[in-house]
Amino acid sequence: MRQVIRISGPESEDFLQGLVSNDLKKMDQGLVYAAMLTPQGKYLADFFLSHAPDGNGVLLDVDDSLAEGLMKRLSMYKLRAAVEIAPTDLSVERGTGPAPGGALPDPRHPEMGWRRYVDGPAQEDGTDWAALRVAHGIPETGVELTPDTFLLEAGFERLNGVDFKKGCYVGQEVTARMKHKTELRKGLATVRVDGTAPVGTEIVTDTGKPAGTLFTQSGGRAIAYLRFDRANGPMQAGDATVTWDGAATG
Repeated sequence: MRQVIRISGPESEDFLQGLVSNDLKKMDQGLVYAAMLTPQGKYLADFFLSHAPDGNGVLLDVDDSLAEGLMKRLSMYKLRAAVEIAPTDLSVERGTGPAPGGALPDPRHPEMGWRRYVDGPAQEDGTDWAALRVAHGIPETGVELTPDTFLLEAGFERLNGVDFKKGCYVGQEVTARMKHKTELRKGLATVRVDGTAPVGTEIVTDTGKPAGTLFTQSGGRAIAYLRFDRANGPMQAGDATVTWDGAATG
């Protein structure tokens, strides 16, 4: 389930620009995928941003489990800004077939289809979203994206979820430092999996050393968080065998 929040008022875009990982100017071209971080650069929430079709502010499309906490966090930063933050009754509709009127492309990957905001119940088109996410290494709120996540380890640069030229936002310094490291040592990757294991199962090497965590699985593939230096050869996640081809999703 998703919640659509409206951020309105004459300072709404400037207010958000100093808080989120992407550049709100991109809303002129469509949906913007972004995240809000702690000052230490760790994930708080990911969401989509767009101009409200009625011209009244910005719509923020977030997982329902994070909506209340995100609104409280935004209100904490609001101070005296001329901004109003309120939930709406809009539903999030998405699909991968022909896009209906008012739909906008999902900016994370061309194969992730479209999203639009409607009054009343949303219609689904039967897309297997888990299979699509695994095929393209797209992390999900509350599954691969958790409070200990760093954006670049989760592939946000590849997912068009972070902008390194927009200027300061909360958590920006840590994200920029990670960008300029020679390479990431840990992060999300797509792996082959023989068998199944519960989401969150620890992955271990053939010598029993921790090598990561197994997440969403579909069609013999899965998204996993790996320590790249240990992810060599067959690994185990419960009763499942996990192998990695050496390519990080980030």
